[in-house]
Amino acid sequence: MTVPKKIFFSNPIAQFQACKAEILEAISQVCMNGPYVLGHEVASFEKEFSEFHDIAHTVGLASGTDALILSMKALGIGAGDEVITVAHTALATVSAILNVGASPVLVDVDDYFTIDVSQVEKAITPRTKAIIPVHIYGQPCDMDPILDIAKTYKLLVIEDCAQAHAATYKDRLVGTIGDIGCFSFYPTKNLGAIGDGGAIITNNKSLAERISRMRQYGWNEDRVATDIGTVSRLDEIQAAILRVKLKYLKRDTHKRQEIADCYDKALSKAGLILPKRKPNTTHAFHLYVVQAENRDNVRQKLSLSDIECGIHYPLPVHHQPAYMNKVKVAEGGLPKTEHYAKTVLSLPIYPELCSDIPKKFEELLS
Repeated sequence: MTVPKKIFFSNPIAQFQACKAEILEAISQVCMNGPYVLGHEVASFEKEFSEFHDIAHTVGLASGTDALILSMKALGIGAGDEVITVAHTALATVSAILNVGASPVLVDVDDYFTIDVSQVEKAITPRTKAIIPVHIYGQPCDMDPILDIAKTYKLLVIEDCAQAHAATYKDRLVGTIGDIGCFSFYPTKNLGAIGDGGAIITNNKSLAERISRMRQYGWNEDRVATDIGTVSRLDEIQAAILRVKLKYLKRDTHKRQEIADCYDKALSKAGLILPKRKPNTTHAFHLYVVQAENRDNVRQKLSLSDIECGIHYPLPVHHQPAYMNKVKVAEGGLPKTEHYAKTVLSLPIYPELCSDIPKKFEELLS
């Protein structure tokens, strides 16, 4: 395969082209047959996503952020409550907490970029209602001790799985471990739509039914509002696209892991800190994130060779102007979060990436 001139760190168009005929046929069927809102495709995707996770319920929503917001609202989290999570995450995690009126309490992360479990218990107060572990970059959090803490203090556990489709913790798919799992289907995700989309999964029937009502005005089957709701519906066309891509998720996850293995080998002597893989987990490698003390120089060198890299995330949540006075940083601060903000670099990774790209990195960075 010829190496393309420009190498992007994510390439949704390549993912579309990999199953173009199936996707176009699926879109055509929706357009020809209808219905266009909450019809056959959404119901079928919900069923198939549940089967993939061996879980009872999936509710399709308009975005991963809405999945977090509606989950918290359905669980009764709101004004006066505190929710423990991390600052080393996409803004959506903390934005969702603020959008339900609760207060985010931010703890540091560990060597795997995931929530530092040793910091969680110290951050609990009488106002604490829930913990949101973020399975960042596709790396699962250490869920057993989180569940133990939650049980001891009677807290809810909401898994942020936006970057971790098909990742596992002790042979359990993420999203199936806590009270509820929240997913994003943004185009760059491991399971990405061609537009926005999201979902929750849970074994709690009443919770799933409530979120199903809340996604459409709070209506029940008779269109009587029994909950305060909003409009957050997974689109029929996006559901049809996701049904096509879901068939290949395990295969594509394996391809991501193979590319990560190639990076590990090619960059072993490049002077970078390579991503660690947590024992008893499978990393889904939504992103392959290295650390470089001279990050700007590395990024510029790669850019000159038409290789695009990303930074996830250069400005932690607690330094964002709109958020800094609305979040509580746990005692002891966030030293690793601050360090990662200055050193992390996301290298290109997606299933269709040319297999000799890691070798190209080795040549450039050696």
